Amino acid sequence: MKLICIGRNYTEHIEELENEKPTDPVVFLKPDTAILLKKQPFFIPDFSEDVHHEVEVLVKINRVGKHIAKKFAYKYYDEIGLGIDFTARDLQGELKAKGLPWEKAKAFDGAAVVGKWLPKMDFEDVNAIEFSLKKNDIFVQKGNTSHMLWKIDELIEYVSKYFTLKIGDIIFTGTPAGVGKVVANDKLKGFIGDKELFSITVK
Repeated sequence: MKLICIGRNYTEHIEELENEKPTDPVVFLKPDTAILLKKQPFFIPDFSEDVHHEVEVLVKINRVGKHIAKKFAYKYYDEIGLGIDFTARDLQGELKAKGLPWEKAKAFDGAAVVGKWLPKMDFEDVNAIEFSLKKNDIFVQKGNTSHMLWKIDELIEYVSKYFTLKIGDIIFTGTPAGVGKVVANDKLKGFIGDKELFSITVK
């Protein structure tokens, strides 16, 4: 399985990092080795001094598809989740400055938190999901999928032009504003509505 990640999908996050607004979704991949194992802490890698949290709504693909039309995209997932795209921001900055890929900054071991899954049928509208991240019991990121530049079904249509989607693939749909540095002993908790979907400790 693969993790398909979307960058720059919330306007306020684009602005906080002083990036240009894209004309198409920004897509990058993480390998399955990036998934943080259940009940394990997140260890800050020794090659970065500035790892950031990026909370994101996740979509789990439930059937094989290629060139999926937006109007049929809803058939390709029945679970919604929440996770973190950990990013070595200092390393990412160096790579971007050289015009190089981001994988070393985004796809390292443990860089993808995948929380609990909720049935899609629990949501009245997947384009109006409220989600948030607490760091040490203080809200640091709050978002709503209504603010996405490209909504879930549009993302499925777009990425399936380039990659065959397979059962178990996960789409990270982008992060809202509020990303920030994590340090040892931070406690991170992610919520959809008032439901806690993950809780991790930083080491």
